[in-house]
Amino acid sequence: MPSTPTPAPDDSADEATSGKGRRTPTRAEQEAARRRPLVPDTKEAKAQARTELRQRQERQRIGMANGEEKYLPVRDRGPQRRWVRDYVDAGWHVSEWIMALMVVVIIVSLIPNTLVAYWAFVGLWGFIAIAIIDMVFLGIRVNRRIADKFGKDKRERGLAWYAAMRSLQMRFMRLPKPQVKRGQYPD
Repeated sequence: MPSTPTPAPDDSADEATSGKGRRTPTRAEQEAARRRPLVPDTKEAKAQARTELRQRQERQRIGMANGEEKYLPVRDRGPQRRWVRDYVDAGWHVSEWIMALMVVVIIVSLIPNTLVAYWAFVGLWGFIAIAIIDMVFLGIRVNRRIADKFGKDKRERGLAWYAAMRSLQMRFMRLPKPQVKRGQYPD
């Protein structure tokens, strides 16, 4: 039986390219191709990261100012704290005028008359005493109303202090921003 001649191997064809048309990369080449920095170090990536961070911070700032619960710090979260904020924001308080009075006293103390500066400081300390008394009574009222609304055993600690410190700030400087108008006391 005549045998068919077998073709001679072609030396020009690479053995690694058979079947797929290209050679198989070595392990070192594959690892080098996959190697990239964990954090991109390009200017565009840094600029994009800064932009995203600014947008996220702006959203958090707006959310906090509007009183959205998920953006509030832990000290301002919860229904009782919200109720206290609304109660404080609904009323007029002597203590919110302390900052303005201090500025006036500083300006008055620049007058070269020592008697005027003395009485300005005496008046400021009298006003501070009245403000402290007002803050104490505000804390007592808040504790009573919270106990009536949420129950005496479920009342959070520190609500009187929270109310006093919020009343100490001028209304336009409070964060979260007031959600009620003056006179709109919560139920």
